[in-house]
Amino acid sequence: MIIQDLPWLEPQKALLRSAWQANRLAPALLIHEARGAGGDVLALWSAQFVLCTERARAPCGVCVACQRVASVQHPDLTVLQPLEESKQIRIEQVRELGAELALTSHQGGYKVAIVAPADALNRAAANAFLKTLEEPTPSTLLILVATQPSRLPATVLSRCQRLVIPVPARVAAVAWLESLRGEADWSFALDTLGDAPLLAAQSDPKMLLEFSRETHRALEEALGGHTDPVATAERWARTDLALRLLCIENWLTDRIRGHFTAAHFSVEVNAQVHLQRGARVPSICRLFNLTDAVQELKAALDVPINRALALESLLRQLAAG
Repeated sequence: MIIQDLPWLEPQKALLRSAWQANRLAPALLIHEARGAGGDVLALWSAQFVLCTERARAPCGVCVACQRVASVQHPDLTVLQPLEESKQIRIEQVRELGAELALTSHQGGYKVAIVAPADALNRAAANAFLKTLEEPTPSTLLILVATQPSRLPATVLSRCQRLVIPVPARVAAVAWLESLRGEADWSFALDTLGDAPLLAAQSDPKMLLEFSRETHRALEEALGGHTDPVATAERWARTDLALRLLCIENWLTDRIRGHFTAAHFSVEVNAQVHLQRGARVPSICRLFNLTDAVQELKAALDVPINRALALESLLRQLAAG
């Protein structure tokens, strides 16, 4: 159902249909998606499109081939992604993919490989994958899905036709979420998760609201020096750290924007002496430093770290003003 029902993907599907009808479908596609916008969905739809047995209405979504693609069980479809807890796609996986693509297709038509996320290819794997791009076997479709294609070598990027999936319109995303999950505060969920409807569809909007409010309340208390950073950090370390950092980042972004409103604007880097009286507001420099620290911590989520200590450091930096 999801493969067929993301309305904001229609422009990209139309481009692929036109290329197919003109016999100009590229052997390698790079789907550059905004996070949670449906890159994997478009990749599976593209696989259905070339593997569907009902050519006149491909992808029909109901033939055996389409059903097998939807469940990622089609013999002519290979999906390459990080194994288990690994955050990288390794060279051994790429070599196995090359051997698989060299075999004759079971259905007598296309063989399709989806690499997602393609920006998880490590350097050796990306170089090995380049050989597959340079020497594609007949009737092969390679589909790469990436949110950060700049992490891929230029030699790989230059051999792919790029399809961009921007952030979907809020109205379309909310309407889709309501049709899928029912009424809820989906707009707030999208605000929290960064306009990523497929991520929002897997979330509990009520839990997101409570989680965000609790995080923001604790940050306000830390800013005023009214919280124990050690206890708060230890409690937070036992929860979803990725989501917690996202809520912290959203709070910091709101405060940074606040510095540039009519009430808070100042040309000074440390603007506190120029602000209107009221609640304590950290300097713009401090906010940017904290945002950098959150970004660094997000990038380190896949390595062993002392989560409580890292969060405690963030809270102490905030309290320092």
